[in-house]
Amino acid sequence: MRFRSWRSRAGIAVLALLGIYLLVLGFSTLGSFDRTNGGEVAVVRNGGPLDNHRIRQVIAPASGRVWVGLYSDVHKYPAQQRFYTITANEGQGDRPDHEVVRVPSKDGVEMGIEGTLYFSLNTDPDVLRTFDDKFGTRKFRLLSDGKQYAPYDGDNGWSAFLDTIIRPVIDNDLREQINTFDCAQLVSSCALVQLGANQAVNPDSVTGNTPTGPVESSNGNIAAVQKAINESLARDLESTLGEAFLVDLKFNLVRITLPAQVQEAVNKAQAAFAGVSEAQARVAQARADAEANKIHQSGYAACPACAAIDELKAIPPNVTTFAPGAGFAITSP
Repeated sequence: MRFRSWRSRAGIAVLALLGIYLLVLGFSTLGSFDRTNGGEVAVVRNGGPLDNHRIRQVIAPASGRVWVGLYSDVHKYPAQQRFYTITANEGQGDRPDHEVVRVPSKDGVEMGIEGTLYFSLNTDPDVLRTFDDKFGTRKFRLLSDGKQYAPYDGDNGWSAFLDTIIRPVIDNDLREQINTFDCAQLVSSCALVQLGANQAVNPDSVTGNTPTGPVESSNGNIAAVQKAINESLARDLESTLGEAFLVDLKFNLVRITLPAQVQEAVNKAQAAFAGVSEAQARVAQARADAEANKIHQSGYAACPACAAIDELKAIPPNVTTFAPGAGFAITSP
């Protein structure tokens, strides 16, 4: 009886362990299926305890549920158009410190560049495999919380990757392009500060004429900068990253700002030139009035009767008696 009882308990234990194993295996099997949404693509890596960690497959966007293997790692990346925004506006940029790209112009004025880069991840399966080998096996620091993320760790991971790997290439391209233009060629009001500086250095050069605006249009130069960046950015990213991982790149240059002290000088210069323009307008009016009076006086010298007639016409209507002297008077009836 004792032997049978022991065998019974042992059988129950074995069945229990078998049941637990089958239950774990069942849950693992259920977890070995995955799919992608319409805006994502997935790279699947082997991950079993006795397996290697090589890439086993790539799942296209908007897939059905597919077998990915036991304990595999599924790295999901964005498949739709994405963007990276550089702006000083709170809550609208990809960096929490609202840092704009600050680069010097050709004449040494520090300029703040704001814009947005639009792009898509190259979803070619072979390119994705290379991308995951090169960047999906690493983690990058996110500025907003200081934590480390892999590029496939949702929005935080993708932002950390862009800020660490892509942002330096954008900064370098902007620096190269902005450095080919003077400040006044990109920001028209810079011409006011430069004119004021020239007059301060050489006061004898002042002619009394105020600037009516730069000869060259800053809008055309900004468009040229934007075009050059779009042409060079794809080439530089491919060269830096090793392959064309990002495609359909387009950079929109939104705004160029000046340092606070330079902008303050611009505002003062604009106010000063406005005052000069107003004074010049008064001088011009006075000159015109003097010229008109001179012409009138010449006419009266040639026609004394005309002067008398105009004098009578100038009598206010409320005057009833006009007595200019010498026994002469006119009284209205």
